[in-house]
Amino acid sequence: MEIIEKAPAKINLSLDTPFRHLDGAPEWRMVMTAVDLADYVQVKSAARFTGVKVETDKGFLPQDYHNLAYQAAKKMQQLFAGHQGVQIRIRKRIPVAAGMGGGSADAAAVLRALNKLWRLKLSRAQLAEIGLEIDSDVPFCVYSEPALVTGKGEKILPIGELPAMWIVLAKPKASVSTPTILKKISYAQLAHQDVTRVVEAIKQKDEELLFQTMGNTLEEITVTVLPEVKKLKDKMLEFGAEVAQMTGSGPTVFGLCSRYSRAQHVYNSLKGFCDEVYLVRPCKLDSVEAEC
Repeated sequence: MEIIEKAPAKINLSLDTPFRHLDGAPEWRMVMTAVDLADYVQVKSAARFTGVKVETDKGFLPQDYHNLAYQAAKKMQQLFAGHQGVQIRIRKRIPVAAGMGGGSADAAAVLRALNKLWRLKLSRAQLAEIGLEIDSDVPFCVYSEPALVTGKGEKILPIGELPAMWIVLAKPKASVSTPTILKKISYAQLAHQDVTRVVEAIKQKDEELLFQTMGNTLEEITVTVLPEVKKLKDKMLEFGAEVAQMTGSGPTVFGLCSRYSRAQHVYNSLKGFCDEVYLVRPCKLDSVEAEC
């Protein structure tokens, strides 16, 4: 028996970190949404072997414990079915090291698939708790719908659908290391975001307020390491995006447009400056077939 799970990428409409926990992990306050750029994760459970096997269509991706999907399968084996082997095939569409949670999305897909295959009947909150042990983005990716994310990433509060919009994603060639960016945070100097206002804007379906209140507190830090992020953001705004910002710790930048024609113009214009450009929409995992 096998299950194919869609694993949507994520973007951060708002990102703030109020403080650092004693164990070094950041406290997060974020508004996140899934978008219709996704990996596809095929998961099989078999009794004929007890290990975990991961295959991908990208030769440079790890197929061992360095792959978060592998870690997710191992964790589920340890907790629930150590005698059951797991085979995973990943068809990658989300750019790697892009700040869009591709590895976390794959891990979350494995958690959901094994929950179904092994008839564990775990809630999304329970899967999110397991996912936090793998990576801080996995809990959100279990839900993959617009949500307020707090704690170390494990507290997920769905907040309803976003106003109608189109999203242009652009990833520069260079990548940045999330641990490197997090080490550079100086909490005394950090410009914090009013994440609550972003939540209010979404709940009220107030597009203008959303565009005004969005922000990413890590953007200033990443720009000092990778100036291309600001250049790409400026180009997006120049070409007509109503708002543009970095997602996660970078380096991907996204722009929001309320009209498809404007988004198409931004998309076409950016392709001359960046190899990896995508035109997408927000989506919810529970209606993934209809919306993604």
